[in-house]
Amino acid sequence: MNVSERDHSAEAEVGRAALVGEPPVADFDRFYREQYRAVVGLAYALTGSRTAAEELAQDAFTTTFRKWSTVSGYDNPEGWVRQVVANASRSWGRRKGAELRALTKFGGRREPLVELAEPANDFWAAVRSLPTRQAQVVALHYLEDRPVDEIAAILDLGPGTVKKHLHRGRAALARTLDEPIETDSVDPAERSKP
Repeated sequence: MNVSERDHSAEAEVGRAALVGEPPVADFDRFYREQYRAVVGLAYALTGSRTAAEELAQDAFTTTFRKWSTVSGYDNPEGWVRQVVANASRSWGRRKGAELRALTKFGGRREPLVELAEPANDFWAAVRSLPTRQAQVVALHYLEDRPVDEIAAILDLGPGTVKKHLHRGRAALARTLDEPIETDSVDPAERSKP
């Protein structure tokens, strides 16, 4: 297929999508290219597994693609795909815990995969040890530098609840990592509520 045939084929695909009332696939392709890396990063921060992160991100984008005609009309499709991957990460953690309990019960030992040492491994391991919502809030805040209102929209929580999880998560991380809590880096709006 030469370039002009490929261009004509792409135009026909966009035309067919317009006829059935669906956004063109090209819009999803752009969305995928722009968001994939960050979504994998979020899944990795929440699971600690590169393989699981890539699988969870692919599953989240597959779900997004299937519902693209609806999701593309949302005010924040980026937040929607992150919510899907955050929920899938929580389910993955439950399955992983069940697997570990089963392996322990039956005496099986599973050696952890050797990964390259990274300076942030201790931090992200501590984040993964937090309660689920705290881990999700902390990951979205520190990994993607998202403000409280965006995190609240992504996780379908109230801003006050996000602030509470962020505060408690920071305090738990400080204890776990034996670091002092930096009150200067806390947003004054976050400090106003416990």
